[in-house]
Amino acid sequence: MNERVEPDTLLRDPLRDPLRNPVPVAPTALPPDHPAVRTGRVGVLLMNLGTPEGTSYWPMRRYLKEFLSDRRVIEVPRLIWWPLLNLIILTKRPGPKGRDYASIWNNALDEGPLKTITRGQCEKLQAAMGDSVVVDWAMRYGKPEVSLRIQALLDQGCDRILLVPLYPQYAAATSATACDQAFKALMQMRWQPSVRVSPPYHDDPVYIEAMARSIREGLAKLDFEPEVILTSFHGVPKSYLLKGDPYHCQCLKTGRLIREAMGYTPEQMRVTFQSRFGNEEWLKPYTDETVQALAKSGVKRMAIVAPGFTADCLETLEELDGENRHYFEENGGEQFAYIPCLNDTDLGMRVIEHVVRRELQGWV
Repeated sequence: MNERVEPDTLLRDPLRDPLRNPVPVAPTALPPDHPAVRTGRVGVLLMNLGTPEGTSYWPMRRYLKEFLSDRRVIEVPRLIWWPLLNLIILTKRPGPKGRDYASIWNNALDEGPLKTITRGQCEKLQAAMGDSVVVDWAMRYGKPEVSLRIQALLDQGCDRILLVPLYPQYAAATSATACDQAFKALMQMRWQPSVRVSPPYHDDPVYIEAMARSIREGLAKLDFEPEVILTSFHGVPKSYLLKGDPYHCQCLKTGRLIREAMGYTPEQMRVTFQSRFGNEEWLKPYTDETVQALAKSGVKRMAIVAPGFTADCLETLEELDGENRHYFEENGGEQFAYIPCLNDTDLGMRVIEHVVRRELQGWV
């Protein structure tokens, strides 16, 4: 005979509440001819931008074509953009960009540093999370492909997957297009996993503190004190802001919070935007123009940090530490420092693990 439990008994003895402590149910045995099914696990997919598979002409062309064909990245009408891309850009750009990548290439592993660092972030997150989740990584452009890594998680029994775009600040051209690629893969699946997407963490206290500590540690290694520090974020066309993209506002807030955590004035620590191309107006002030103007105005010592990048890549190692260093020195500057990204350091992993654990609540 089933025991009758009075309602007030549950209030006195919550251990008997089936909603709080459900009775374990033995798994139902599958019929002998049933296909093997693996379920019940949780997956985490770290997603970053991407990197070419090589620095020669054809790998660079394939990478640039995939990247610059993305309607989230280039919103110019196809009728105008398509001839320009295929007849001019993909003919002329692979060579120079390949040489830029070669200057920062990880020759030991024959890959870009973004791939090396993102793999390291994945491996360290897996070690921190233990057996509670399966951690994998993918690139929006290039390899490893998002669709294949989602399938790999499914094959390991992950019927719940957290997508983690590795961008502190949200932009349609970064976070959204990474998720687009994941959703395209889901559209092809009969049995889709349950999916969550981690939100941007541009103002998360753990991230801000990690950035502030990283900058302090970087400055402590220098033999000079910068007069000005730039927090340089990747730029986007100004039109994207006017269409409602929150990226600009989130970058400004990140810059302000880091500056306040460091105790600097707005003149000592400034927000700029880098990596523009084409004739359209992009978010200002531009990093390269600011660097040159500072040097010409008499600033002799400066440093740059890139809070919008979770891993060092072409835009930080070649553009900031190389190209902008030259701009500064050629215009009268004397001492220049680039402070590395958080990467897969202890500080960097603290941020990623914090975001992942927060978003897995209720699943793990």
